[in-house]
Amino acid sequence: FDGHEVCRRIQADRPVPVLMLTARDEEADVLVGLGLGADDYLTKPFAAKELSARIRALLRRIRPSSPGHQKLVFGDLELIPEEGKVLRNGDEVHLTKTEFRLLCELAESPGKVLSREALLDKVWGYDYFADGRLVDVHVRRLRTKVEADPANPRHVVTVRGLGYKLQA
Repeated sequence: FDGHEVCRRIQADRPVPVLMLTARDEEADVLVGLGLGADDYLTKPFAAKELSARIRALLRRIRPSSPGHQKLVFGDLELIPEEGKVLRNGDEVHLTKTEFRLLCELAESPGKVLSREALLDKVWGYDYFADGRLVDVHVRRLRTKVEADPANPRHVVTVRGLGYKLQA
């Protein structure tokens, strides 16, 4: 298959964002690619930074903007940020505002370790002066609500010496 046929089949099956990366640089080729459903078109040779920027732009455009549509799932844990809801095994978990914001920050980058300092900045704000123990206390409280076994967490995990991460 050529790129046009691949794009046609992808969009016919289930519309998803498509960035065509090709050596075909004639205007007619670009117009056909975009007409088949490609969201962007980049010709070779290309700069890696430009490709990265175009991918980030595509991802920004596909993020749900309607309330209630975004649902993040981490195993038995579901987070619906726009509705302020957290579910564990389908049952709603009641969190404080700070616990919810902490969970949302971790969910923004699943699997990525966030330091205590980064969490202090993002959850409590730059004007909040405290040590990392404040984060530890809130993580401990959050775990009692979202983990089946808070002593052996599956979702809100400590990465010794670095911080915390959220995983499925």
